[in-house]
Amino acid sequence: MSKVALITGITGQDGSYLTELLLSKGYKVHGIVRRVALEDETHRLWRIRNFLDDIILHAGSLESYASLFNIIMKIKPDEVYHLAAQSYVGYSFEDEFSTLNININGTHYLLSAVKEFVTSKVRFYFAASSEMFGKVKEAPQSEETPFNPRSSYGISKVTGYHLTKNYREAYKLHASSGILFNHESPRRGFEFVTRKISFAAARIKKGLQKKLHLGNIKAKRDWGHAKDYVEAMWLMLQQKNPEDYVIGTGQEHSVEKFAEKAFKHVGLNYKDYVVVDKNLIRPSEVDTLLANYDKAKKNLKWKPKISFDELVTSMVEHDLEQS
Repeated sequence: MSKVALITGITGQDGSYLTELLLSKGYKVHGIVRRVALEDETHRLWRIRNFLDDIILHAGSLESYASLFNIIMKIKPDEVYHLAAQSYVGYSFEDEFSTLNININGTHYLLSAVKEFVTSKVRFYFAASSEMFGKVKEAPQSEETPFNPRSSYGISKVTGYHLTKNYREAYKLHASSGILFNHESPRRGFEFVTRKISFAAARIKKGLQKKLHLGNIKAKRDWGHAKDYVEAMWLMLQQKNPEDYVIGTGQEHSVEKFAEKAFKHVGLNYKDYVVVDKNLIRPSEVDTLLANYDKAKKNLKWKPKISFDELVTSMVEHDLEQS
């Protein structure tokens, strides 16, 4: 009998790759969207349009406990992957209230709804974030590194992490958090710096754009491919005991290095096109994030397969085709 999975954030980058993975493993995949209208396939549903016939979408909202509860009672999932969030760090400085409200209450509502269904059966995954480490106390960061978030987004994820842990310990829910470091792909949203770079490199190469404005190009991140990271999510829920895991590559690169490689791929020197714009620098910046994923390597037998160079190349190639 096929396992049933429910994904919040199914229309996002991670949700689309996770959907593909679960379908390949024979799951029945359900997803929550704000409304089930397919006329915007080319916009909101573009990442999952190739397998819309293979999944079931439900209208619901993270801001409505009743809608989440009703969906869970209806489909009775074996696994719940909570990926949905206001996930753009930059925007969280502009609208702290909605970021905190959606990310914290949405996680709480979903955990509560899952608990009410049946705690012994459902397995729950929470998408935590390396932004929880913020202004880091040590490098690299592991599951034992103290959290020191520098944005309302990071704060909301710390709260979601502790809510998940509390439901695991208080109600014996099989609930795990994946502390995922930055993960990108050709399906990344255009508001994120990596996609902003790859898209600009492609457009500048084609003469459609002249300059690329960036903020703190010295910021360093541990960048991997989303396709690798959703496999880690799935592996967490296959374990006998629920635990929290750091997922990353163990390598860090600056925003500047990402830009350099992207422009080099199209035969250009990034220095001729990148403009550092002070208006794009955040009120409080996270300078460096680097993962120690030894626990995942040992317990999950997981490691990243796609290199940084392959990641950058795939994003630029995709944007060359699309622009």
